[in-house]
Amino acid sequence: MLIQSLAQKTKLAMMTVLAAVAGCTLICGFTIITCLNMVTKERQQIYVLDGDIPFLAERAQLEANFTMEARAHIQLFHQYFFNLPPDNDYIKWTVGKAMYMADGTALKQKQALDENGFYSDIISSSAVCTIICDSINFDEHERKFTYYGTQLIKRRTRDLKRTMVTTGYIENVPRSQNNPHGLMITNWRTIENKDKDY
Repeated sequence: MLIQSLAQKTKLAMMTVLAAVAGCTLICGFTIITCLNMVTKERQQIYVLDGDIPFLAERAQLEANFTMEARAHIQLFHQYFFNLPPDNDYIKWTVGKAMYMADGTALKQKQALDENGFYSDIISSSAVCTIICDSINFDEHERKFTYYGTQLIKRRTRDLKRTMVTTGYIENVPRSQNNPHGLMITNWRTIENKDKDY
């Protein structure tokens, strides 16, 4: 009778200990998961200080920003490549900046323009070239873009207005000081560049 009573008490004590251990494990696991979720949620929030007043700003996901960044990269590349004053050093600097944003296809177009005397003509005639972005069609799935712009060439004698349509693809690359968007234009080519009818 005493042995049976001790066996039952030992069994009860063992079950109580096991239940307590299982309960503690569940509570600890729940606490860890909750804390990890809270930390992840907090990392999505950025506080911006305006003087002494903090404002909460939420960080957007990379996928949400990709289309915007791709469009900004395409527009900036075209501005560097086609906004040209009659200054040889400045032309070299801006076109050099554009070369960081695209692959060898942009270099081939630059060399073709150079061989045709485009840059020397700008300098000799004191022309100012600017490009205005009309629109950019961007397909997120294929990562293909078509850039529609208007190129203005102002010379002393007369002004030219030309349509500019280019196409290419966008690839991800590591961000750098010369390529802040972390994108690369590939297979870039001009599909239309002709005088506009006034």
